[in-house]
Amino acid sequence: MKKLNWWIFCVFCCANAFALPGTVDVDGPKNITADKIEYDVKNAQIKTVGKTTITNQSGQTLKLNNSDFSERGEKIAGSDIELWLGDHIYITAETISRDGNITVADDAMFTACEGCDSYGNAWEIFATTIKHDKQERNLYFHNPILWMYDLPVFWFPYYYMPDPGVKYRSGLLMPDFNSTNNMGTQINLPIYISFSEYHDATVTMSYLTDENPLVQIEHRLNMEHSKFRTNGSYTHNKAGKDRWSIFNNDVIELGEYARAEISLERVSDKTYLQKYGFYNYQPYLDSGAQIELFGQSGYVVADTHFFQELRTAGRTESSMDGNILPNVRGVYQTAPIYRETYVLLNSDILGVDGHNNTGMQRVIGDARIVSPWTIWGGNRITLSMDTRYDVYNFQNYDLVDNPDFTGVKNRFLPSGYVEWGLPLFRPGENWTHVLEPRARITMMRHTKSDEVFATTNDSAGALLSDMTLFSNNRFAGYDLWENGTFADYGLRWATYGANAESAEIFFGQSYDLSGRSDTDANSGFHKGASDWVGRVGLNNGSWLGLNSRFRFDRDTFALRHIETDVNLGTSRNYVSVGHIWSEQLDEAFLGQDINETTTGVRIQLTERLSLNFNAVYNNTYHQFQNHSGLLFYQHPCYFLSLGYRTDNAIRQEYAGNTTFQFRFGLNY
Repeated sequence: MKKLNWWIFCVFCCANAFALPGTVDVDGPKNITADKIEYDVKNAQIKTVGKTTITNQSGQTLKLNNSDFSERGEKIAGSDIELWLGDHIYITAETISRDGNITVADDAMFTACEGCDSYGNAWEIFATTIKHDKQERNLYFHNPILWMYDLPVFWFPYYYMPDPGVKYRSGLLMPDFNSTNNMGTQINLPIYISFSEYHDATVTMSYLTDENPLVQIEHRLNMEHSKFRTNGSYTHNKAGKDRWSIFNNDVIELGEYARAEISLERVSDKTYLQKYGFYNYQPYLDSGAQIELFGQSGYVVADTHFFQELRTAGRTESSMDGNILPNVRGVYQTAPIYRETYVLLNSDILGVDGHNNTGMQRVIGDARIVSPWTIWGGNRITLSMDTRYDVYNFQNYDLVDNPDFTGVKNRFLPSGYVEWGLPLFRPGENWTHVLEPRARITMMRHTKSDEVFATTNDSAGALLSDMTLFSNNRFAGYDLWENGTFADYGLRWATYGANAESAEIFFGQSYDLSGRSDTDANSGFHKGASDWVGRVGLNNGSWLGLNSRFRFDRDTFALRHIETDVNLGTSRNYVSVGHIWSEQLDEAFLGQDINETTTGVRIQLTERLSLNFNAVYNNTYHQFQNHSGLLFYQHPCYFLSLGYRTDNAIRQEYAGNTTFQFRFGLNY
């Protein structure tokens, strides 16, 4: 067998390029192998006899018998063709001919799944004719039949798709199917639209047997310093209502130290997202804009928020009251002014545009000096002094002691703390142990009540946990203030293994030295000593992870609150269980303890087949809040999934939804 290398071919033929389907005419043959090779200098024609293999510069290969082709590859003919477009992508044909940009293969087969299974190709498309248009970069199939594992599955009179060298191309995507308990069967037909390499959209037309059609649009645009994402949907249902949703998020980089973000979240009504399967348990939608400024030692963010409430007002939850216009927060930390001592400056400006001509503006200024020291014996001492000043301007606002108030209120809060810690290390060959006692005393000016002005505020009250100890403010939010002097103390033990194993135990308590105002009975705070709080963590570095935080009654040591997460297994096979239980001590909610379990399971049944299950179970009411399952088969040449989702959440006139989904797609 003779072999004609490309450099010799250039010398004799002065050939410029040789194009194959899926390539552009800039990539000539690298070598040609055949039983016999002839070159007609006068007509610039190449003829091979016997088995011929032509490989171009990109590695694509054409195998055929007794070929004739022009020097530039405009015309080619042969028989028993194998055209390899990639590692697993090829076309076989009885004959092949080419004229200019058009290559035609007769009695042909196309697959992108060669060699993926030992017992045969997973899928193949047989056609009487496969035509490739090099200029349009398309493959056209006449009378195609889709075969899977040597069985005919679908027949189409005509089909076309972009050739494997095309990264993006507009056209129909593989449909998928849903079946719900209130809208019947849903057939989703996605249409992909490519505007450029960085700009595209997907329009999905959905037909529902028991409801009117639904249209979904997803738009994506990436630019050098920004990205834009928009999702929307619309339907005019059988009840004659226009129902729709729009979600938009744009991120714009304004240089190395600035970034802007614009978001829009709106729906036609409170139950639309849940009914059509777009609901992710969000309590409200948040639209607005934000700009962030970064510095080496400082950070400023300004944002606005416009809310749409999705919950129904009840005794355990309330609707959003007003929009935020605007909120500006700034943080600046100085370089060390003496050893490790630094100054931290905070500011917060908030405007709330309420309903019924109500409003409130708040300005907060806060300055703190922090001085950490390490002294003899490894003792760590941290000293801090803080001063905060708030100014509120109310318009027709209901205050605690004055309804429908208009005017200015202000308050001043100096505070400081001293914190001590002594980490004791015991290193070993396999394990390192750490024992750290820690204590802090925080001093604040004692004020009447909690000195909160308005009946509605951004504070959710206090809830004692191991994360609350040793914090500057034990209340959530800005509006509610801590009071007087209190102490935090606790003991932490941890150990770390040489193979990423770890274990941790923490136990602590808080003590109010000043008479504090009444707080939520479930908070864990009392006059004097609080409840006991702690956490436990365990990780064996491979298949076991456990984290639990808890609270015990200060007097009886009865369990009041516990949150636990356990993960067993690896990323391929695992079981995760989460549980939260909290006793309700408030008389209004006695007998309604929070008791919820979450479960996640993944089982890799085979190398390609996996089973997933997730659930949230309300143990108080003995029912699932939601659960879902998915059977997923990932083949190198295609994917197949069958799943369901049940949502038992109740929203006004709409209660619950079960959806089944089937998806199938080919890879090439």
